[in-house]
Amino acid sequence: MSLEKAKIALKKYFGYDNFRPMQADIVQSVYDLNDTLVLMPTGGGKSICYQIPAVTMDGVAVVVSPLISLMKDQVEGLQATGIKASFLNSSLSSSEQRAVEDDIFNQNIDLIYVSPEKIVSPNFLSLLKRVKIALFAIDEAHCISSWGHDFRPEYTQLKFIKRHFPTTPIIALTATADKATRKDISAQLDMYQPKIFVASFDRPNLSLEVKPGQKKFEQIIQFIKKRPNHPGIIYCLSRKNTENLADKLQMSGLNAKAYHAKLPPAQRSKVQEDFINDRTEIICATVAFGMGIDKSNVRWVIHYNLPKNIESFYQEIGRAGRDGTNASTLLFYSFADIRTLREILTNNENAQVDLKLAKLERMQQYAESLSCRRKILLNYFSEPFEKACGNCDICKNPPQYFDGSVIAQKALSAVYRLKQRVGSSMLIDVLRGSNRRDIFDRGYNKIKTYGAGGDFSLRDWQFFMMQLINLGYLEVAYDDNNVLRLTTLSHEVLFNKKKVELVRAQVAESRAKKAKEKAKVKPKRERVRDELFEILRVKRRELAQQRGVPPYVIFSDATLEEMAAKRPTIDADLMGISGVGERKLQLYGNFFMDKIIEYIKSKVAEGEKIQGSTYILTYDLYKQGLTIDQIAKKRALNPVTIYSHIAYLYEKGEPIDLFKYFTEKEYERIEVAIKAMKPPFQMKDIFEYLQEKIPYYKIRLGFSFYTKKTEV
Repeated sequence: MSLEKAKIALKKYFGYDNFRPMQADIVQSVYDLNDTLVLMPTGGGKSICYQIPAVTMDGVAVVVSPLISLMKDQVEGLQATGIKASFLNSSLSSSEQRAVEDDIFNQNIDLIYVSPEKIVSPNFLSLLKRVKIALFAIDEAHCISSWGHDFRPEYTQLKFIKRHFPTTPIIALTATADKATRKDISAQLDMYQPKIFVASFDRPNLSLEVKPGQKKFEQIIQFIKKRPNHPGIIYCLSRKNTENLADKLQMSGLNAKAYHAKLPPAQRSKVQEDFINDRTEIICATVAFGMGIDKSNVRWVIHYNLPKNIESFYQEIGRAGRDGTNASTLLFYSFADIRTLREILTNNENAQVDLKLAKLERMQQYAESLSCRRKILLNYFSEPFEKACGNCDICKNPPQYFDGSVIAQKALSAVYRLKQRVGSSMLIDVLRGSNRRDIFDRGYNKIKTYGAGGDFSLRDWQFFMMQLINLGYLEVAYDDNNVLRLTTLSHEVLFNKKKVELVRAQVAESRAKKAKEKAKVKPKRERVRDELFEILRVKRRELAQQRGVPPYVIFSDATLEEMAAKRPTIDADLMGISGVGERKLQLYGNFFMDKIIEYIKSKVAEGEKIQGSTYILTYDLYKQGLTIDQIAKKRALNPVTIYSHIAYLYEKGEPIDLFKYFTEKEYERIEVAIKAMKPPFQMKDIFEYLQEKIPYYKIRLGFSFYTKKTEV
């Protein structure tokens, strides 16, 4: 199938002119009926990768999704664009479920969202076998892997899909999966030679900041006051914390609610709906919140407590700024959190305790590190990132670095000579020349770098190793006893003399002490959003309330920002705004263009000069039924200028009857003149060709009619 069809669907349903990086290749892979594994960060556009094939391929696309709320939001968003989508889960009555199943059987649905429990049920499997299936999409695919951070046993049954539908492509999608998890996902789904796409995990619009966990509430208040009217999420480790924090924020005059699993279902659902619909601005929640929400205008995320692993952390901060505009993230860190999490993980009877503790240690290293935060996150997901991001607290206030190339060479050389079969603790002991018996039993004392790092303390080496891992010079093989492995960057250091900059432990300790002392900071003034953007945002909220849908389903913040910047006032210009497709233009276009026109007219009345306003003012008077001369008089302009405005507006697609201003016979003569000439056309040449018998303004109007008539 051609990608041209996919591109047409992308514009028609979603309002985008082009795919994001990698999306087109993924769509083509599905078109080629390949099993496909997709790793994209939250907000990176994973859903498009199966939604576009779903509306362009024959048959129904079956999407396995872990949360009912996720299905509901996805389906609402798709229906708003004109796509035939539905879901099947326990929230539907028996009659509603039957109606959806009838739609599937009659091929009246492009996408059906189901839970893992539903797809493995015999009755539903029987239905699927009687219809044409375009593809299976497994969302949040990390849930299938025991190496992932959110393993769910029910997902392990999905291997049956390939057994019953061997020729139907499976596309598995996740936002967070390290190498071990990726390999396991493919195996668990029995995917056949899957095409693997790993998009950049870089979210440059997210600012990253870590602060000490002292005076958290005061710091949160200061943080929020810098961001008035910006929706945000505060993640807490315990249910009690969510309630206490929400109460304190409410007492401070902020619109905050708590969310956790022990709330009554109706109350939990209302809290979520109010947040989605911008009726509640701040949610204090346990980590379950947000996974099922496709809200694009979350402007910030705070972690009140340290997350259990980097995967969870990255997924949760990824819920901010999904529309691509700037968003802020803040992580509070204290050793008390480490102690609490270690107790939780150690006392948990589930398997993989050692793995979870190792991943918690990496999370701790992230919080304590003095390396660029984005470098750490991206290198964790095996995406080499060497430059400083400039949008994290470390880059904005860099520490004093020193040339640690020799230290790195010693460590990497030792990993190489130990055949990449030891963990960090053993490696440090070898480098420091430890007399441990097992080192001698294994012959590790005979390698060239044994004792080469004896001039540094254990604490120094632990700090150096943390940096080498965080910066991507070493990686931890979590699926192989946490041994250290070399990377492409390792070879650059060992063989190409790449320079490595490190920070001394004493520098980190000094900065940490100062940060604790400065935990309470004075708020700084922040630039507020544009006035027109706020007008459009209010209109969006009104429309959302009238239609009973979340505001972001109508338009995202990013789309409103572009509208405010470009101020489209006619259909053609509004269609040029990213996020405006045919359906949304039809449903909402006039509401927003009317607000833009009102705003421009008010500014012109106040004496401001606004680009493009002259056409708007002319068109407004034209729609009131005024003649050209009346418009010219009212605007104190030459009638010829008004005719040129009318011609421009007609070319832009506005419903203007040009034959009010010249006859069909006159147009026929103008068309003959145009066809007799070669472009570029000059009005003067046409005027002379017509022996100066048709005035310039009519030629201009006739040329506009000809241009629209011959448009391809």
